[in-house]
Amino acid sequence: MTSIISDTETRAGDRESGGNARDDSTGTTLEHAEATPRSATICVVGLGYVGLPLAVGFAQSNYRVIGYDIDETTVERLQAGTDTTGDLSDEAVCDEDISYTTDAGEIGEADYVIITVPTPIDEDDRPDLGYVEGAATTVGAQMNPGTTVVLESTVYPGSTRDVLVPALEEASELTAGEDFFVGYSPERATPGDGDHGLADVVKIVSAQNETVLEDVATLYESVVDAGVHRAPSIEVAEASKVIENIQRDVNIALVNELSMAFERMGLDTHEVLEAAGTKWNFHGYRPGLVGGHCIPVDPYFFAHRAKRAGADPELIRTSRKVNESMPSHVAELTIKALNECQKTLRECRVLVLGLAYKSDVGDIRSSKVADVVDHLREFEIDVAGYDPYAEADAIRRSFDIDVQDSLSFDGFDAVLLATSHSSFEDIELEDVAATLDDDAALVDIAGAFDPDDAADADLVYRSL
Repeated sequence: MTSIISDTETRAGDRESGGNARDDSTGTTLEHAEATPRSATICVVGLGYVGLPLAVGFAQSNYRVIGYDIDETTVERLQAGTDTTGDLSDEAVCDEDISYTTDAGEIGEADYVIITVPTPIDEDDRPDLGYVEGAATTVGAQMNPGTTVVLESTVYPGSTRDVLVPALEEASELTAGEDFFVGYSPERATPGDGDHGLADVVKIVSAQNETVLEDVATLYESVVDAGVHRAPSIEVAEASKVIENIQRDVNIALVNELSMAFERMGLDTHEVLEAAGTKWNFHGYRPGLVGGHCIPVDPYFFAHRAKRAGADPELIRTSRKVNESMPSHVAELTIKALNECQKTLRECRVLVLGLAYKSDVGDIRSSKVADVVDHLREFEIDVAGYDPYAEADAIRRSFDIDVQDSLSFDGFDAVLLATSHSSFEDIELEDVAATLDDDAALVDIAGAFDPDDAADADLVYRSL
């Protein structure tokens, strides 16, 4: 095994370590040494949209990287050279410095283990840290003294110390801060955004003490060109992650609430926002569906922890309610448009363009478009979908609707642009109107089309 300190290979039991690790064979305490970064082996646990770019980033910086995941299909595809995220490239995942495995035993070869597993909420909107505990148990059972474990998953303040560390200690029979070391560095991955990859975004790092903090910071500084921010505590770093997305959730909720009010006033929300945006300090948020794995989830993590501390984050909870109401509002706009077209709802066919949770990605998990579809079907409206980024079979399974393999507007009473992929920018409304049934509607959630163009095409137009 490669030592953290040098390139000299040593037996796992005799490996030198970074950071006040106890050598049980001698009874002495090893001093935390400065890492020679590229001599270290890094294991990334969880190879999703956070973990895989991280593994590739370290490999491209000439570290030896072990990519571990329990999903055999994912690992097999990566071993075959397929980018499973769509954000990298097949060439990138084939880096000779990465090995992909489902064998937990290989975790024991790592000097640093970085955990990037999902942290969802349950049916009652409570944080589910089961994946973190499970990963910690797996890692703890394999790691050797001197290992540094860094959690990147989104959690509420206190989770690293209260959930991760006890699970690691129980599985390893080692003591944190003496035999192994812990840090927290919240992920800032943005799927589909090529301008804000691992190297381009400032990385927050934290650890259980100053020595480990510098070690972890040095590690990340070797792959993050934008720099590293050293948080004063693990809890500060944990809190910073959730409030990044809470801030966005609250601001989007404001413009969503405004858009619902403007609709009743007969005002165009986008025209109002454009006018207000001429003031230098006006923030440019836009209304829309709030789906995905972060913004709709992180506020619940914070609210859970705040409630335990005796606080009541009323604004945060209210913002969540507003944003969760938007699928119903979008369905209502669609029904109003169909009524204006004098359509009988139960005889209507609506084509939904874009079913992923955000533009230019194929991820349909946590997509609020599914809720819009459900609301429309309550009125016996026939719904079909098309998304050039998402797999058609996956859409059929998740949404239970007909899915087009190629785009056609023939025979539909309305088009609902739910997710504004860039590939839809070339759609000509005149051509759409010529193919749709007579007296058809366009519901444009993102405001991607010009209302005047829709009027010229004799389409009834609605937008947030």
